[in-house]
Amino acid sequence: MTGARLSALIVARNEQDRLPDCLASVAFADEVVVVLDRSTDRSAEIARAAGARIVEGAWDLEGDRRNTGIAACTGDWILEVDADERVDAALAKAVRATIATSAFAWHQVPVDNYVGDRLIRHGWAGSFGTTSVPRLFRRGAKRWRAQRVHPGLDWTGEEGPRIAEGALIHLVDRDISDMLRRLDKYSSAKAADLIASGNIGSLGNNLRRFVMRGFKSYVSRKGYREGAWGILLAFCTGAFPLLSYLKARLEPGKHGG
Repeated sequence: MTGARLSALIVARNEQDRLPDCLASVAFADEVVVVLDRSTDRSAEIARAAGARIVEGAWDLEGDRRNTGIAACTGDWILEVDADERVDAALAKAVRATIATSAFAWHQVPVDNYVGDRLIRHGWAGSFGTTSVPRLFRRGAKRWRAQRVHPGLDWTGEEGPRIAEGALIHLVDRDISDMLRRLDKYSSAKAADLIASGNIGSLGNNLRRFVMRGFKSYVSRKGYREGAWGILLAFCTGAFPLLSYLKARLEPGKHGG
């Protein structure tokens, strides 16, 4: 056992079906904090039964919700895990080894993304998915910005080497329909962020982003190795900023708050 204490932070909303497995996967942490945002299901009961400390509330901005969770953690290090993710045994061991010796402020963690039962290794890009996330960090090193979807990050301290062992298992979508619903949800939230910023961009710029992000997903990130799944990922990756812009421009009253 290392002298460095580890807090596992889970942020969730009505995740009673996924929360038990997620909680079980972070049981190796010294402390588990669960932030429940307007949850009306059995998530609180499940978290308490697992020995987690619960913070309940309502937040409009994802950044504020996650910062509340970080502030509630008491460990020297924090590992952020979403309810649709699981820490595999190899990653758990690597996290413990890292915090025992690291002189850095934060580390990237590898991610294995699943759509249903299919592991998709290639093609994740832009704001639609990633194969590495900065989830392991010292308390005080990370702060999320006040945005609704995929908020930016402000860091204090130096980044360390990416963890190479194990993976954060991300059950990102149940099927294609779930993926498209996620695209719709994310683009609506991003439209609200664009409107709030006072600068929604231009049609021309977002058309270029559609092409460039799709190309990055399919070619640069080797989505072509996934066959037809790679085409689907490239479409969603490129469509996200374009659809966000179109919602902000054509339906500002619907997405303005």
